[in-house]
Amino acid sequence: MDHKVLILNQDYSAISLCSVNKAFVLIYLEKAEMLEKADNGFLRSISSTFPKPSVIRLQHYVHIPYKGISLSRHNIMKRDHFQCQYCGTSKNLTLDHLMPRSRGGKSSWTNLITACGRCNTRKGDRTPEEAGLTLKQLPKKPSLISFLRQHATSLDHSWANYLKADIV
Repeated sequence: MDHKVLILNQDYSAISLCSVNKAFVLIYLEKAEMLEKADNGFLRSISSTFPKPSVIRLQHYVHIPYKGISLSRHNIMKRDHFQCQYCGTSKNLTLDHLMPRSRGGKSSWTNLITACGRCNTRKGDRTPEEAGLTLKQLPKKPSLISFLRQHATSLDHSWANYLKADIV
């Protein structure tokens, strides 16, 4: 039951992900409708069988103030595909401040990247340019849609049709 379900607002905009259990309760209480069924499995009760939801849409529009993706270690690594942004390895990962904190660098989406311990030590208390390191990609703040789209193919192919809108 670790399968996730994409929740869409009434206007078909993506809101978030939830568990299959929560999605089923929303459908059962008629607070949401099922748009896509999962390819694998069913939900069973003693006397009934129900299709497992993959995408649901809320019956009533819910105004959700956009707060963005929270800045966290896991989300930085997720944005950087769990790879060192200098050498590309996925072992011994840490966070690195492009502009070191000792020189006034802040913890922000545009100043933090994923780096392996070796590259982070090599960079030390310098900027990447001063250390002779080049970034694979410039860090930027991700949007909710980009985070969901990034994992749509690995979690469920039926989400792709609902995550095509570009929201920055």
